[in-house]
Amino acid sequence: MTNPLFQQAREAVAYADSVASGSAQGDKYEAVMKAKNALSSAFANSTDAERAQLREFQQKIDSI
Repeated sequence: MTNPLFQQAREAVAYADSVASGSAQGDKYEAVMKAKNALSSAFANSTDAERAQLREFQQKIDSI
């Protein structure tokens, strides 16, 4: 069974990364904030393996 909050966080980070790189149109600040919120929500309800990936996603967002 997949964790929908984890999936949303992954998609939000991917979108924010696309906006930051210019390959997608959108508000960079808003995309980053949505990704941060999604990461925060996902972290509380995730497995250890998912948390490790969420930390990687967080690092990506921090670098944008």
